[in-house]
Amino acid sequence: MKTIIAGGGIGGMITALYENKAGSEVTLFEKKSSTGGRLAYHRHGDYKVDEGPTVVLLPDMIKEILEELDLKNRVEMQRIDPLYPLHFPDGTTFLKWSSTEKQKEEIRRLFPGEEKNFDKYMTDMETRFTEGKEAFLTKAFLTRRSFWTPKNVKTLWKLRAYQSVRKQAAAYFKHPKLQDAFSLQTLYIGGSPSETPAIYSLVSYSEHAHGIWYVKGGYAGLAEVLTEAMEERGVTVRTNAEVEALVTDGTRCTGVKVDEVVENADRVVLNGEFPLAEKLVREPSRSYKSSSGCLLFYFGLNEPLDTEYVHNFFMGENLDNHMNDVFKKYRLNRDPSFYVFNPSLIDSSLAPEGQGVAYVLVPVPAGRHITRKEYQDYATLIKRKLIEKVDENLETKTVWEHVRSPYEAKIDGLFSGGSFGLAPSMSQSGIFRPQVKPFAYDNVYAVGASVHPGGGIPVVMQGAKILSRVLNEDAAGQGASPEDV
Repeated sequence: MKTIIAGGGIGGMITALYENKAGSEVTLFEKKSSTGGRLAYHRHGDYKVDEGPTVVLLPDMIKEILEELDLKNRVEMQRIDPLYPLHFPDGTTFLKWSSTEKQKEEIRRLFPGEEKNFDKYMTDMETRFTEGKEAFLTKAFLTRRSFWTPKNVKTLWKLRAYQSVRKQAAAYFKHPKLQDAFSLQTLYIGGSPSETPAIYSLVSYSEHAHGIWYVKGGYAGLAEVLTEAMEERGVTVRTNAEVEALVTDGTRCTGVKVDEVVENADRVVLNGEFPLAEKLVREPSRSYKSSSGCLLFYFGLNEPLDTEYVHNFFMGENLDNHMNDVFKKYRLNRDPSFYVFNPSLIDSSLAPEGQGVAYVLVPVPAGRHITRKEYQDYATLIKRKLIEKVDENLETKTVWEHVRSPYEAKIDGLFSGGSFGLAPSMSQSGIFRPQVKPFAYDNVYAVGASVHPGGGIPVVMQGAKILSRVLNEDAAGQGASPEDV
């Protein structure tokens, strides 16, 4: 059985390793010079900093998959607690903790009386997380009937899927600052708290229940481990090789065309931005909405950034207004909330001795709404805010800096320049999201951030695990089923 995988992102690599373990002959084609997709380093001389994801969530999901692939001992993770501070414009700093008792103490300090609301939040969310994960993170929904079961409908109702994450936070917490603190996590997957369905509130809960972690050497080190494992185990990896077309006989896909050469295959897995990969198979069957874009800054510094914590949120005057500008009005907010990552506080391997790296992310609109010149001017504004709010010596500390906007992201192959694939809206979640077997050809599959179950590194890894079950069932002639992985 020969499997060709088009795309070497995290979903493609995990799928390749599962397929290799199942005994398939696997060839992976990647159009760039290296594998990893969004999971990559930005390098500059002896400096390196994660280019994409930085917040490591759902550690048990990651560890379970790595253990199944005999890789658990090759990735070292460190727990981060406190999780991060939220710095508000009025001078208030609210610290998020994984520790339940310390979180309650912090809430009591700033928002007396609301600590009991946190208890209820965690109790309710524990049940919802367990049932939600079971119902929606372990299954492939290959038919509408497999999704709309009485049990799933009951679970959706219990998860309050009809609410937004923001409204669900408001149902527990009275103070707007706490509502911000327990809803901004939708930004990890490129969604607005006010538009993302409450099933994604499980991300906010998971920070406290399972923690935020750091991969030693940077999150992109995980991609390096997977790449090494593919090479060691006989997966053929061809970089600088883009799949240009599928070869079909009318009912099945018989291979792919790469550099005008046909490569035969028994089945093909598309790993990439689904709205773009879909064009290899057919004209897009529907319109898609992109996740938010990001204005990203990467810094090499002659000494570490002046923050006390690894992860930091600096809040603007009004998060709702910022999100409205990003997702509805498609304009650049003049007082945005932004995220600062300072890994050099705990990892000396990222820069020369005594020096540091840093990463800044500002949510901005994706799509064609903002010009490159507007992004560049906006970057100048944000740089002033970084000096004002984060480190007054940033200018003198900076050895080098690099700015990346949705303009460059789109050129690099991200759908509409969005950083997280499809937006996690109700109409693009669950059965409404592209599935792992989305085409009429019964041997063409899909995996990645825009495919069920969704975005974020651990969830994309879980999607590859789901796909591996479907591939195994199809290979055994059983046909794909929506059973648990």
